[in-house]
Amino acid sequence: MNYFQEGVVWLNDPLNWTNPGGLLDRLEEHLLISLWAVLLGCVIGWPLGIWLGHRGRGGGVVVTIANLTLAIPTLALLTILPLTPLGFGQPPVVVALAVFAVPPLLANAYTGLRQIDPETRDAARGMGLSGGQLLRQVELPLSVPYLAAGLRTAAVQVVATAALAAFVNGGGLGEIISAGFGIGMSAGGGGQIVAGGIVVALLALLVEGLLAGVQRWVTPAALRTDRRRRPTAAAPAG
Repeated sequence: MNYFQEGVVWLNDPLNWTNPGGLLDRLEEHLLISLWAVLLGCVIGWPLGIWLGHRGRGGGVVVTIANLTLAIPTLALLTILPLTPLGFGQPPVVVALAVFAVPPLLANAYTGLRQIDPETRDAARGMGLSGGQLLRQVELPLSVPYLAAGLRTAAVQVVATAALAAFVNGGGLGEIISAGFGIGMSAGGGGQIVAGGIVVALLALLVEGLLAGVQRWVTPAALRTDRRRRPTAAAPAG
């Protein structure tokens, strides 16, 4: 029996799901860590991207911030943040993953506002809309598909990366994989490692599918000119 078959057998054992510290407990931890990380990323990335996009300036700032945050390895943050007052556990994991989530949220928010036709802005201003009204009534509604695209990308990346939480005792599905390595490949741990990897991969695919549906739902029919194409965080212009 190879490791993949052992992993399937491991997943078919109900006790591996329901025991304390089993898959159900770890799945709940994984989802909570991912949720808080994405929410924190949204609180940071969306307001900054929307503000810069509304002003029509700061494309270079967006690119710089996105590149800097992407250049920082998540694993490096996970080893450094526990040495701060955050300590070990879930808080440093949430912060590290939020840093990882910011680039797509920030870049897509900026791109979403900058792709709006300037004539649309001019028409809104001609109708007497103030800057705040222009943002709330015109720019934000038109940029919703891009905001959804950024959320989709960030969420999938965070869910897939949250398995690293096990390195700092942060919980999540990575604990299943880590425990498998502790058991040893020759002692049955290989199947548990594969099982944990399968669950993480399936969870990421599920999140991708759900948010792809949400993105399509919030995209006006007139903007669905190409079903195979979706807004992406292209490098914004200055």
